[in-house]
Amino acid sequence: MTETFSFNAESLDKVKFELSKYPEDRKQSAVMSMLDIAQRQNGGWLSKSAIEHVASHLEMPYIKVYEIVTFYSMYYTTPVGKYFVQVCTTTPCWLKGSDEVVKACKETISEKQNELSNDGLFSWMEVECLGACVNAPLVQINDDFYEDLNYENTKNVLQSFIDGNPSPIGSQTGRKGSRAEEYVKS
Repeated sequence: MTETFSFNAESLDKVKFELSKYPEDRKQSAVMSMLDIAQRQNGGWLSKSAIEHVASHLEMPYIKVYEIVTFYSMYYTTPVGKYFVQVCTTTPCWLKGSDEVVKACKETISEKQNELSNDGLFSWMEVECLGACVNAPLVQINDDFYEDLNYENTKNVLQSFIDGNPSPIGSQTGRKGSRAEEYVKS
């Protein structure tokens, strides 16, 4: 997380690939994918410098790129932890106990959303639907889903990251796919 930002060689290869999908006069169409590339390179968030670099690369006004960053919920303008935990609290997850998942995050990570944990490993926030309601409640940690959560198994998942041996992604109760819960033990 530095004051200045420019794409490194690996990111630049990804940028070139994304730009190759569009005619030269339509390269601004790659703005969202380029923001994602910049965010991943920058430790999970977009600094002003990163946004400026994307804007410059695409020959777009900074404000246009900034509008995109602040409109979409997948871009972050403040630092996030190495493990960024997004807790779904939409109605299906709430009905299945997402408030207990939030409680586990508050106890393990930080009392407040969008705050780095003391060790810098985590940050968390409540989000709207993650699209896996049948396996509610769930969280997304970086790019992976952890489903069928409750207070205890959420604490276990978070501890597994602290221990350096993350829990397997998916259901934390043994459910396969979206099978009804009564089939979990069979």
